Amino acid sequence: MLTLSIDLYHRLFFVRTCEDFIIKHYPENEMRTPMHMSYGQEHVPVGVCRGLEGKGNIFGSYRSHAGFLAQTMDSDFFFGELYGRTTGYANGKGGSMHLAQPEKGYLMSSGIVASPISVAVGAAFANRELKTKNYAVVFFGDGATDAGSFYESINIASLFKLPVFFICEDNELAVLSRPEERRGYKNISDVISQFDCLVLEDDSFDVESVYQKTQTALAEIKSDPKPVFMNIKCHRYLEHVGIGTDWEYLYASELDFEIAVKSKDALAAQRKRIISQGFVNSKLIKLENEWRAKIENSVERAKKAGVSQISNLYHGVFHEDT
Repeated sequence: MLTLSIDLYHRLFFVRTCEDFIIKHYPENEMRTPMHMSYGQEHVPVGVCRGLEGKGNIFGSYRSHAGFLAQTMDSDFFFGELYGRTTGYANGKGGSMHLAQPEKGYLMSSGIVASPISVAVGAAFANRELKTKNYAVVFFGDGATDAGSFYESINIASLFKLPVFFICEDNELAVLSRPEERRGYKNISDVISQFDCLVLEDDSFDVESVYQKTQTALAEIKSDPKPVFMNIKCHRYLEHVGIGTDWEYLYASELDFEIAVKSKDALAAQRKRIISQGFVNSKLIKLENEWRAKIENSVERAKKAGVSQISNLYHGVFHEDT
């Protein structure tokens, strides 16, 4: 169990530290892409991706960092893309909102709200027909559940009993709009439970709880195939887009932020858990320094890499004969 706890902490630390480096270097104006940060929400994709045991085909929203990093653990491609360099998966043309690395199971991200949801349903259909034993997994914010395509996708996935995980990263914000300002119902899980799918909720802010519920879902749908909808509470620490905060706009308070960080931060909680299980703090600090150095090297490599040329602008956009 300690080995699993350490692995989950490693992934949380990896995601958080990558974004720490974004915050540090973004003001240098070399990463010329909008940043929708995952800060505070890392436990959702980390718990889900680890819980799926490598069988997930991951689709992400514009808030793609945590999902991409949790699935791939690849900071080289990540920073290469953010810096607009040829070392990025899309040679720097995709930026933060369009990350992808299919060979490691992260198929795509999209900046259009709710758009990856229906694509994931198509992938789930393909996986079922091809008998790949993989699961399509799509991450989206609670704001995406206001879109018509979300309900169309849930409906067809439930009707066809497709192997797809709908993962709602529920930070109770659609940009800056609260649920009560945009919904004519109280609870999204109550609505989705009317469909023939497995509905799970998690408000623990605990990566191990998310991992265990993902494992539970896997076991249940193996004997009773159907889609899975997981509504997982999280707290977005930073502003909707950018590396700043929300409280200067009066949409959140600094006090609320401090309470969330102190009482609901999954990274801090997981670190405390590992130490309580007997892992020596000095050894953990050494590992953290090694992980941090790896990420720092990725940043430096990205800065030194070549920039995509204008002649490469349309490459990879349309079908090309090989």
